[in-house]
Amino acid sequence: QVHLRESGGGLVQPGGSLKLSCVASGRSLSDNAMGWFRQAPGKEREFVACISANGLSTFYAEESLKGRFTVSRDNAGNTVWLQMNSLKSEDTAVYYCAAAAGRTVPVTSPSQYDYWGQGTQVTVSS
Repeated sequence: QVHLRESGGGLVQPGGSLKLSCVASGRSLSDNAMGWFRQAPGKEREFVACISANGLSTFYAEESLKGRFTVSRDNAGNTVWLQMNSLKSEDTAVYYCAAAAGRTVPVTSPSQYDYWGQGTQVTVSS
């Protein structure tokens, strides 16, 4: 059984930065692409970013996110990060990490992911 645990969320002012972490336990996820999703109140869960199993390829939801968010992972495959810069109020959401069934990206649909964390709240407000 794989468990994913996110951390690093919190309250930040507009323009600020946060770095989210996702740690896997149970087994190594070095053979799995990993992704980040977010869900704002009253909205559906949406794709944010993903990274391939070997860490060499990334994909972002849109250009505006690519310029502000950076997804990365460690070589052991147990930790994935999401660096978020220049945060905006519309980035406020619960952020989830997930492990995909395959190795390659892009993997943008929640249905393509097998394991999910419990989420971490990110609030951008002055």
